[in-house]
Amino acid sequence: SKSPSPRPNMPVRYFIMKSSNVQNIDISQQKGIWSTTPSNERKLNKAFWESNTVYLIFSVQGSGHFQGFARMASEIGCERSQDWGSAGFGGVFKVEWIRKESIPFQFTRHLLNPWNDDKKVQ
Repeated sequence: SKSPSPRPNMPVRYFIMKSSNVQNIDISQQKGIWSTTPSNERKLNKAFWESNTVYLIFSVQGSGHFQGFARMASEIGCERSQDWGSAGFGGVFKVEWIRKESIPFQFTRHLLNPWNDDKKVQ
């Protein structure tokens, strides 16, 4: 489980995690792990250490849905997983799934991201 945050007054952070296929989401929900590209690792680890909570909202590319959300439960380490069987992923980290449900983007079209030119959250 997560150690106490060194900066407990920082806000909660949210990230949308795009997966290339539903199998990766299934593995994550079964094993409580996730892996992302090395380019995302620095941002996620920084958020993990500077925030009280980091929520990851998952979506399979091209699905038009969110598949659920989880809390980031550990920093990203160096250990890699063979579960995804694909080069290009970095280290594995723990996630605690909070909700596993397919939610169409149309149900969230009223949500706009002010840090991304007020584009829809999807």
